Amino acid sequence: RDQKSNMKWWLCLCLFLFVSAQNDPMERAKKLVAQMTLEEKLSIVRGYGGPYVGDVNPIPRLNVPALHLEDGPQGIADNVRLQTCWPSALTVVATWDLALMETWAQALGKEQRMKGTNIMLGPMINIARVPMGGRNFESFGEDPYLTSQMVVPSVKGIQSQGVMACAKHFIDNNQETNRTLVSENVPERAQWEIYYPAFQAAVDAGVGSIMCSYNKINNTYACENEETLNRDLKGKMGFRGLVMSDWGATHSTVAAANNGLDMQMPDASFFGADLAKAVAQGEVSQERITDMALRIIYPMYMVGLFDNAQTGNLSVDVQSEAHTMLARKLATHATILAKNADNILPIRESVKKIAILGDDGKTNPHYAGGGSGHVIASYVITPFEGIAKRAGSKIDVTYAPTKPATQAAALAKEADLAIVFVGTDSSEGSDRPDLSLGQDQDDLVKAVAAANPNTIVVSHGPGAVLMPWIDQVKGVLLALYPGQEDGTSIASVLFGDHNPSGKLPVTFPKTQKEIPVNTRTQWPGIDNQSNYTENLLVGYRWYDEHRIQPLFPFGHGLSYTTFQYGSLSISGNARGGIEVSLKITNNGVRAGHEVAQMYITYPSVAGEPPLNLRGFKKIELSAGLSQVVKFDLMHEHAFSIFDDVRRDWRFVPGTYGISVGSSSRDIRVRATVTV
Repeated sequence: RDQKSNMKWWLCLCLFLFVSAQNDPMERAKKLVAQMTLEEKLSIVRGYGGPYVGDVNPIPRLNVPALHLEDGPQGIADNVRLQTCWPSALTVVATWDLALMETWAQALGKEQRMKGTNIMLGPMINIARVPMGGRNFESFGEDPYLTSQMVVPSVKGIQSQGVMACAKHFIDNNQETNRTLVSENVPERAQWEIYYPAFQAAVDAGVGSIMCSYNKINNTYACENEETLNRDLKGKMGFRGLVMSDWGATHSTVAAANNGLDMQMPDASFFGADLAKAVAQGEVSQERITDMALRIIYPMYMVGLFDNAQTGNLSVDVQSEAHTMLARKLATHATILAKNADNILPIRESVKKIAILGDDGKTNPHYAGGGSGHVIASYVITPFEGIAKRAGSKIDVTYAPTKPATQAAALAKEADLAIVFVGTDSSEGSDRPDLSLGQDQDDLVKAVAAANPNTIVVSHGPGAVLMPWIDQVKGVLLALYPGQEDGTSIASVLFGDHNPSGKLPVTFPKTQKEIPVNTRTQWPGIDNQSNYTENLLVGYRWYDEHRIQPLFPFGHGLSYTTFQYGSLSISGNARGGIEVSLKITNNGVRAGHEVAQMYITYPSVAGEPPLNLRGFKKIELSAGLSQVVKFDLMHEHAFSIFDDVRRDWRFVPGTYGISVGSSSRDIRVRATVTV
């Protein structure tokens, strides 16, 4: 009986392994590529003209479907209509909510698939090194850990819908100024500790494709850079999918093909006849062409493009009530209460007249960024519309434009509450010249604040802006780019229907000269050489190292309630993992969300910045209730640094500081652990 049982068990195991092998995406891809001719392989490594921003023709003989590539990280872009205009990616990241990120990514993927897309050009996970960066609104912020954590549900959510995600732009596409010419000269340690981690996380999450960038890295173009593509991305990081070029970012045939580029977009200027010729002359091997084809076919199997026939086209209306509600929820949960002197918010019942002031509040709301990430909205609820609807007949809501400021000040003087809306544009193709909102908007805020002591400012924008009038106003809300539900979401927070829970994914400086990249050699570079002399001191790390008090620190965001942090409990060891736990209590009078953030301080010999984010947990608590929050320091690099001499990670023993708080500058409890 035992012998029969063992034989049955072995037969079942063999059958399982056989079926698994038949269904394994890589094995299926290898079998198909083995049937492809050289010409068929070459036919899928380049772009063709078509209705999408990128198109690759099918191979009918082998039932290989066509590829339809489409922007972008905030929704379907490129002048397409009838889709949801979501909040920007940076706005969603401001929720610090992993589950909400995945829900949003699923919705993004669903709308793309309904439009016929099977490769979505996003997420965009370059680090916001330059506060003026034109595409910061598409990014996940300035911190590599936050970006790495958020990109995992983003990739998984998109690809769960049968659409391949494309993480971009590899690597160091951290400015738009001279982006096709500039060399980003990055120390190797900074590359691995600051700029690579998000892409490593995307690879580990199974991302199907990665886009290489326009810029050079250490004087070699990104899309023909052997060190970054072959050695690091495909070698050390273990990426098995396809590397495609940004549109027009290919600069060669032989160097690009041999050094790691698998697909040229959007045409065949280098990977068409020239590539076929290079193969014929032995400059590019047939084995490399096979590898390119395999890297394209494998993720197509992985996301189900061969198994689930796709319908839909760019003219299909993919809007829905469910996505409208999700867009509203995202914008609402991302709104950051940055200042709330005298508890000016939420709006009190005694307020009977509200003045909405500034073009941004009615005639020109800044709800989305520009460039390939821009989404055409079917509608936008302006702040004036949202506030007026929520106020109802009991509150008189009036409006005045930005200019003349005297008119706005006169209207503000008659109101119980003045709300000034300010905003700024940002777009792919250029960086902002500075962080100023402009003289007209600054003058507006100052004039209104002088006329009415109960003044609140709501700021729309791609990230950090300067607020020289901060001491003259009682309240500040940061809406970033909230998308089509702008007015509804901001009204919900203003009136207290939603307790604000957003936290900053970037630092807001007090002055322009205090930013980390404050020399021309760093940004935009001299003679197209941008030198990363700040090394690891990106974002809040710079302010901490130089003991500069920012306007609003990384991780900052207030609430209409208060939270008490208990003492830290630490258990475990470096080998098995260290657990940090504490009890958080809502000791206010209403329910709310809190994002507890854990930062570590390395031993001084490590040469690390003062604080590094290594954990965060978002919780919701009713008034008077408590919850134990746990952080696990089990990441393989939690107690390591990248040794640029050994060119590998190195464990650093010693005593580490553990700090937990409500922001990088609002640390509530501290402890140490020796590893």
